[in-house]
Amino acid sequence: MDRVSVVVTTKNEAKNIGACLASVAAQDYPREALEIIVVDNGSSDDTKAIARAYADHVCDKGPERSAQRNYGMLDVATGAYVMFLDADMILSRTVVRRCVEIMATGEHVALHIPEIVLGADYFPSVRRFERSFYDGTVIDGARCIKKDAFAAVGGFDASLTGPEDWDLDKKLKCIGSIGLLSRYDFDAVDAYVSRLAHDAIPEALIAFEARSGLDTPLLFHNEAAFDLGRYLKKKTYYTGSAEAYIAKWTRKNPDDPDIRRQYGAFYRFLGVFVEQGRYRRLLAHPAKACGMYFLRFLVGVTYLAKRTRQAGTS
Repeated sequence: MDRVSVVVTTKNEAKNIGACLASVAAQDYPREALEIIVVDNGSSDDTKAIARAYADHVCDKGPERSAQRNYGMLDVATGAYVMFLDADMILSRTVVRRCVEIMATGEHVALHIPEIVLGADYFPSVRRFERSFYDGTVIDGARCIKKDAFAAVGGFDASLTGPEDWDLDKKLKCIGSIGLLSRYDFDAVDAYVSRLAHDAIPEALIAFEARSGLDTPLLFHNEAAFDLGRYLKKKTYYTGSAEAYIAKWTRKNPDDPDIRRQYGAFYRFLGVFVEQGRYRRLLAHPAKACGMYFLRFLVGVTYLAKRTRQAGTS
């Protein structure tokens, strides 16, 4: 049985880390073949104490998530496969096993895992709707990777903050293909997570396949406490390395198709939402679509405002 190393990066995540690690420990994959690694960046709360109840290794590393992930996935992990999670993520019970089953065929060097944004309020539901269009596209990022492939491309580029996931995907695609773990019925999943009581999490998410009747492994991302200001600030922060990432790849190909999609207005505002028949989902949910475009507009305006301020001070 191939070992899988799951790496979770943390900084003051005491409110989330227990649920995350419980979902990893509850996988229907042999525990002796599952290695749980937490890489903490100087938490001042109980994050590490909680982590020690679940993890095989609790380590300290900074200063940013790329350095943390590289340390856990390259220096600590002993698995044939490595998977990285954020502390506010929860896996349904079959994710690890199904990843291994697909990757053991040798067809892919990495997998995208469908990510479901949690929350019953309007904007979390809008974010869940938006995220559903990105699975397996250039907007997505691989989470389960063959360790030798991850090492071969040098892991994450620690000089990038924000587009490092996209950069990793591009490096991996130079040596192999990236697959998609599963596809799901958005309406069915949306209905399931929308009616969950807060105290039902994480049990109802870990047991998602059994309780929902949907044979679909998924990753759940807890954005239930949505704050518009914090959301925009986070999005703007993660655009900080955009120019460096674009320059890195357009030096090799000035018309790089992935860069054109990732940063092109047409694809980001229309193409990704209509390609491969996705327009049907867009048209079926006009209220969510309006909210989605409202958020996309605000992110764009905030980014342009930041660029204007930077230009004025340079």
